[in-house]
Amino acid sequence: MILLTGATGTVGSRVAARLLAARQPLRLMTRHPDRIRDSAAEVVVGDYADPDALRSAFTGVRAALVVTNNPLRPEHDLRIAAAARECGVRHLVKLSAIAVQDPQAVDLITAWQRASEDAIRGYGAAWTMLRPRAFMSNALGWAPLIRDRGAVRVAHPDAAVACVDPDDIADVAALVLTGQGHHGKSYELTGPRALTAREQVVELSRVLRRPVRIEEITPEQALQDLEARYPPAVALALTESAALRASGRKARTAPAVAELLGRPARDFAQWAQDHGKDFD
Repeated sequence: MILLTGATGTVGSRVAARLLAARQPLRLMTRHPDRIRDSAAEVVVGDYADPDALRSAFTGVRAALVVTNNPLRPEHDLRIAAAARECGVRHLVKLSAIAVQDPQAVDLITAWQRASEDAIRGYGAAWTMLRPRAFMSNALGWAPLIRDRGAVRVAHPDAAVACVDPDDIADVAALVLTGQGHHGKSYELTGPRALTAREQVVELSRVLRRPVRIEEITPEQALQDLEARYPPAVALALTESAALRASGRKARTAPAVAELLGRPARDFAQWAQDHGKDFD
C-alpha cells in the first residue's frame, strides 16, 4: 500500500492519477474527502495535528509521499515521521524545495523545509527528497488580473527562474514511490530552461492570442499583495525568496527530471499551451 498525504493538492492529485493508472494499491489522506471524485483508492480523513489519525493512515503502508504546506506548523513533519516509524513504513518520499541547498536562503519557508527534511531523515528508515524549483502553475495566480485587465503585477519581472511543471514532479514522485534505487537520494527538479516573468507573459500572450502587459511593482507593493492572501510571516518569507530570485540564484537548471524519466523536462511554452483555457 502507498499512502499519499496532501492528496488533493497540486502534486498529490497528479501522483494519485498516475498510481491508479498503474493499478497500485493506494490510500489517499485528506482533510477534504469531498474534493476526491470517483477514485478507486481508499480515502482516509486525516489531519497532521491528530496523531491517532496519522497512525490510522500509515497502518499497513510500505511507502508514502509526504506533502506538508504550513511553515507555521513545523511539528507536522515530526508527527508524520513518528507515525511512520510506529507503523513500520519502509520509505518516505518528501516533497521539499530546491532552496534548502542555498545557504543564502534563510527565509521562514526555506528554514521550515530544512527542518522538515531533517525530521524525515531522522525517522529511521529509507527516505528520498524531491526538491522542485517554483511550479509553473504558480502563473495561474495571474489569471484573474489577465482576465480583468490583460495584465500581471509582478516585482522583479526580469529575474529568471528554472520553474518546473507539476506534471514532471508527479511523474518523478510516482517513479520514486514504485521503483528501486532511490533510497537516501535527493533530486533537484527544474524545467529545461530559466525564464523571467516577462518571458512567461510573452508565452501566455502567444497562447491567448492577445497582448498581456507587465505592471512592474516594488517589493513593498508585492508584500502588500501577498499579505492579502497569506499570514504576515509567510508573506514576508515569499518576498525574501523573490529577492533571491532577483539576484539570479534561482536560474540554474538541473538534469534530474530528464535523467529519471528518460525524456526532456517540460517547457513553460508547453505548459502555457496546455493551460491556456485557465486564463480565459
